[in-house]
Amino acid sequence: MNVMIAGGSGFLGNALTKSLLADGHKVLILTRGATIPPGAQAVKWDAKTTSGWGHLVNEMDVVIHLAGKTIASWPWTAATKRDFHNSRTLPGLALGQAILEADHRPGIFVQQSGINHYGLHGSTADESTPPADDFLAQLTIQWEGATKSVEALGVRRIVLRSAPVLAKGEGLMPLMALPVKLFVGGPLGGGKFAMPWIHINDWVGAVRYLIANENARGAYNLIAPTPTSNADFYRALASVLHRPYWFPTPAFLLRIILGEMSVLVVEGRFALPKRLTESGYKFQFEAAREALSNLFDNPEGMS
Repeated sequence: MNVMIAGGSGFLGNALTKSLLADGHKVLILTRGATIPPGAQAVKWDAKTTSGWGHLVNEMDVVIHLAGKTIASWPWTAATKRDFHNSRTLPGLALGQAILEADHRPGIFVQQSGINHYGLHGSTADESTPPADDFLAQLTIQWEGATKSVEALGVRRIVLRSAPVLAKGEGLMPLMALPVKLFVGGPLGGGKFAMPWIHINDWVGAVRYLIANENARGAYNLIAPTPTSNADFYRALASVLHRPYWFPTPAFLLRIILGEMSVLVVEGRFALPKRLTESGYKFQFEAAREALSNLFDNPEGMS
C-alpha cells in the first residue's frame, strides 16, 4: 500500500508512519523540511498548492491530511487564530485539488479533525451530535470542509475527530504532566468537566483499522471509551507519577494567565467513540490510569 501523509512530520505522523513501515507499506510525507522516520520518503511542499508534488497522488492508495498548527500555541492572538485556520484549510484544499487533477485517484482519504467539533458544553456527544458555534468547533468545520470535495470524486473519506493524544514527551503530555511533577498537581478549575484523551497506540490502531475497513466512511470520534473528568484524570496522573494530588487551580486564574486558550483546560464536553466501537474496534487502553501507567512506567512509552 502506498500512503501519502500531509503533516506527517509531527508526532502523530511519525507514529503512524513507523507503524505502516513496520508492516511493509510505503510512506511518502509532504513536509517543509522536517525530519521524518527512516524508510519514509520526504517530498517538499508549500502546503498551499500542488506544485512539485501533485502528480504523486496518482501513485497513492491512501492520502492522509494531518497538517495544522497546534492549538496549544500561546497566546491566541488574531494572527495565531488565522494560522490555525490557514494551516488546516489551505493544505486540505491543495490535497483536494491534486486528487481532482489525478488520472488515478486514491481509494481512501483520511481527514484529521478535533473532538471539540461538538463544543465545550452539553450532554455526552457522539457522531450524531450537531456541531457547536464556538471558535474551536467552527475551526473543525472549516478543517473538514476543505476536503469534502473528494467524496464526489468517488474517494472513501474518513474524518477523525480526535481527542488530545497521549504520548510520552509529545503533544500536550509534557505540559499536562509538569504541574504534577512539580508537586503542585490537582484538578483544574472545578475538575468536573470532561478531559478527553486517547492513547497514541489506540489513535494509530484506530486509523489503521478504519483504513482497512471497507465500510468505514464519514466521521469517527477517536476518544477513549471511558468518560473521564479533569479531576479523575489528574488524580490518576498524580498516582502514576507518585506525586501528591493537591487543591484545584482556580479557573479564574487560568483564564487570566491563558486568556481565550484557557478553554482547553477549564472547559470540556464528554464524548463517546460510538461509531468506532460499534464497528468492532477494540481499545488497548480504555481507562486513564492504565493509559498513563503505560506511558510513564514503560521505558518506551508504548506497549
